[in-house]
Amino acid sequence: MNEYDVRKDIIEVGRRCWLRGWVAANDGNISVRISPDEILATATGQSKGFLTPDLIVKVDRRGHLLEGQIKPSSEILMHLLAYDERPEIRAVFHAHPPYCTAHAVAGIPLQECVLPEIVVTLGEIPLAQYGTPSTEEVPQSLLPYLQNHDAFLLENHGALTLGQDVFEAYYRMESIEHFAHIIYLARGLGSVNLLTQSQVEKLSQLRSRYGLPGEVPLCRVRDSGGGAAATGANNSPATGSETSPTAGEKSTTDQLVEQITDRILAKLLQPRS
Repeated sequence: MNEYDVRKDIIEVGRRCWLRGWVAANDGNISVRISPDEILATATGQSKGFLTPDLIVKVDRRGHLLEGQIKPSSEILMHLLAYDERPEIRAVFHAHPPYCTAHAVAGIPLQECVLPEIVVTLGEIPLAQYGTPSTEEVPQSLLPYLQNHDAFLLENHGALTLGQDVFEAYYRMESIEHFAHIIYLARGLGSVNLLTQSQVEKLSQLRSRYGLPGEVPLCRVRDSGGGAAATGANNSPATGSETSPTAGEKSTTDQLVEQITDRILAKLLQPRS
């Protein structure tokens, strides 16, 4: 893809982000690495809903301005760290989607195994500790998670996603905001039904069937006692217990998970526009 097309894609993602209410005023920032040493990034102080090609600047891997009349986003530091730590990543997207940000403000990571599509594609979404925006504190708070995660909550700040291109980063933000919204509503109804270890293992096996490389970070499953249990040592401590179903409800849930998993994954792997 040429540089002009990348700028158009950044503009489109900014427009979608603004229309969805994920940013206010000049919030948020987007970047795409276009070569080993060059990055296109949104300029500082600009509404993401009204970007134009000249409001996307070019910087080097240290954040120095190479092309453009305006400085890059003041939060470029966390973008640069993501590119340094994950050479395969080509895009970074930061926004303040309300339900993700509400979880980040409440100090609640999205770490439970609940929705099959999230379990398969992203796994746990960790909560990075608070850092002063526009300083080294923010990228340093991400450092423990960058190697194994593609989506993050930023405590009292917002959310961050990574991708092979800017649309993948955008869709990951869309997915975690949708997940956060569903979790919020389910808790309001009084119950969040976690998947079991067996159900999560079946979902994990589907990654290779559908050509998805590698593994995703382990999320928290329903243990035999009815509470939440980590599926691996890398998970954070539970922030609270969730209500679990009865034996009859478990059987129904198992059947539903098996029925919808193939349909969900087929949809996820469709070409995106």
